[in-house]
Amino acid sequence: MHYLITGHTGFKGSWLSLWLTERGHRVSGLALDPLPGGLFERAGIGALLAQDHRVDIRDAAAVSAAITSVAPDVVFHLAAQPLVRESYAHPRETFETNAIGTLNVLEAVSATPSVSAQVIVTTDKVYRNVDREAGYTESDPLGGDDPYSASKAMADLLTQSWVKSFPAAPTAIVRGGNVIGGGDVSHDRLLPDLLASFVAGSAAEIRYPGAVRPWQHVLDCLNGYLTVADALIAGTGTGAWNIGPGRDSFVTVGELADLAARYWGGGASWSTADGEKPHEANLLALDAAKAERLLGWRNRLRFADSVEWTIDWQKAVLAGSDALTISRAQLAAFEALG
Repeated sequence: MHYLITGHTGFKGSWLSLWLTERGHRVSGLALDPLPGGLFERAGIGALLAQDHRVDIRDAAAVSAAITSVAPDVVFHLAAQPLVRESYAHPRETFETNAIGTLNVLEAVSATPSVSAQVIVTTDKVYRNVDREAGYTESDPLGGDDPYSASKAMADLLTQSWVKSFPAAPTAIVRGGNVIGGGDVSHDRLLPDLLASFVAGSAAEIRYPGAVRPWQHVLDCLNGYLTVADALIAGTGTGAWNIGPGRDSFVTVGELADLAARYWGGGASWSTADGEKPHEANLLALDAAKAERLLGWRNRLRFADSVEWTIDWQKAVLAGSDALTISRAQLAAFEALG
């Protein structure tokens, strides 16, 4: 089976590329250049790929040419501008990347006869957020106040419209939460920022320590994506799916920071950031009962284990261990939990 991943140089895309190649599949990618020091670069993911296209997802002609060249069996669309604060700084780029970029992929896939399934990745932030404690279900209204959330809701609605309006490969939309794991060097994300401060020996600054997020290890999230793709290939699985963490992972930003500092050791600490901060949702939670009930998917790692695995990966790499070997070992350990 030949898989194409858009955004394959990013954090989730790199792990997904590695996982699929470990399962014996051919994998190609379409993305911008990777951030320095991330999993893609450290683990040499590029050497594992059949084709590696460096394309701006906003360029419809380039996206079409790349997908035509690959002629994949299955497409995972992960490419996005994924950061809330970045969306305030560059709203036009965010809307064009997340909404129009998704349209470009959908259009190109519809014109590629080899594709038998496509998985469009959005986010938990597509839901109209009313800070309720019960998790949002797939049928809840979509919305978004900040440019990032609105742009991903637009991508989600655009996908729903496309598959109802035009010929399309069997399509699923997957909505995940905040993922953590080894090799994430994205700017303005909590755990990478914490670890960067811990490595530097400085106190990390936290914007909203009381905000609740549904933390999930990247392998649990990607296992959900793969489960949905397998269902599509088998002739089911279309529609929207929440791939969220268990209730034990619904903790505050401050609690995650405390746990990370304890696992890191060496006097690691954090403080609350001063100054004006842009709006971010105070509470986000997903109800993944549909995927658990209909697909048999479940989270395998507890919240504390997810944090520990992330820090173990980072410490091992800093100590000089090979990132590809560590990542393969964590993948094998995760699959053994199933």
